Amino acid sequence: MTAPRLLHIGSAVVDHVYRLDALPEAGSEKVAASYAQVVGGGFNMMVAAARTGMAVAFAGQHGTGPNGDALRAALAAEKIATLTPPSREMDTGNCVVMITADAERTFVSWPGAEGRVTPAMLAAVSPSTGDWAFISGYTLSYPGSREALGDWIAALPRPTPFVFDPAPVVADIPAPILERVLARADWLSCNAAEAAFLAGKGDAAAMAARLLARCPAARGVVVRLGAQGCFVHPAGAGGRMVEGFSVEAVDTNGAGDTHIGAFVSALAHGQDPFEAARYANAAAAISVTRHGGASAPADAEIRDFIARSGGAADRRHAADG
Repeated sequence: MTAPRLLHIGSAVVDHVYRLDALPEAGSEKVAASYAQVVGGGFNMMVAAARTGMAVAFAGQHGTGPNGDALRAALAAEKIATLTPPSREMDTGNCVVMITADAERTFVSWPGAEGRVTPAMLAAVSPSTGDWAFISGYTLSYPGSREALGDWIAALPRPTPFVFDPAPVVADIPAPILERVLARADWLSCNAAEAAFLAGKGDAAAMAARLLARCPAARGVVVRLGAQGCFVHPAGAGGRMVEGFSVEAVDTNGAGDTHIGAFVSALAHGQDPFEAARYANAAAAISVTRHGGASAPADAEIRDFIARSGGAADRRHAADG
């Protein structure tokens, strides 16, 4: 049987990762304990899906230059196909990631080629039977990419499941674009802050119910709740909390990406939403015990972790992001 394929039409960038005891105060300076340059952004989600059994194809824009070269090499190393040619005008963008001693992360990003997407580029990206499509809010927030991407998403064939992660920049997505994307979403996965922005503050059950009302075609929504796990609400059924797992977190960068990638992969392989959420909680829990955003585990490791853990609730960070 052919593995289900994920089409990722968002962005992937190069991360400059600094580890600090705490963020510097305004006007001051800190010396980092370590520094690394790695590929990140949407790459982290693609890695999670690929390592858990999906065929993955990157259909976003990438650049010409050292960042673009690094991105394409990282994709190839994970056996992730690249469907679009590089931009001739600019390089792939970058992001400064500051990770503090409490394992939290702070971002400052600079969009490059991924911020300029045209209808002509997307015309060559056509879903096949069995494909899933995914995008995060980042490329929908960029003036040079959101219109073309909004049109492409709205025109997706109905049999193609579409997954949307609003991302922390959801407030920067123009309302007309956001409504078009929500109207087409089959699955919406967001953290608590994003859910509150989209649906108003409240407990997870109330936010999930209101999110479903904003996504009329959705099969369900997931509200990721960090240390607690996540709340899953399938359309036409009752929602419920899916507990996380107890781990010692060292780096939460990429945890949300890992959660979404593992969740989509599990759904595509036939798991029901609650099983898929437990699987994704485990993947995210493992990922935060390791340094680096692209730290998603493979399927066998996730299943072994679940079997050994017995589903204990996470008291630290499992599904952040």
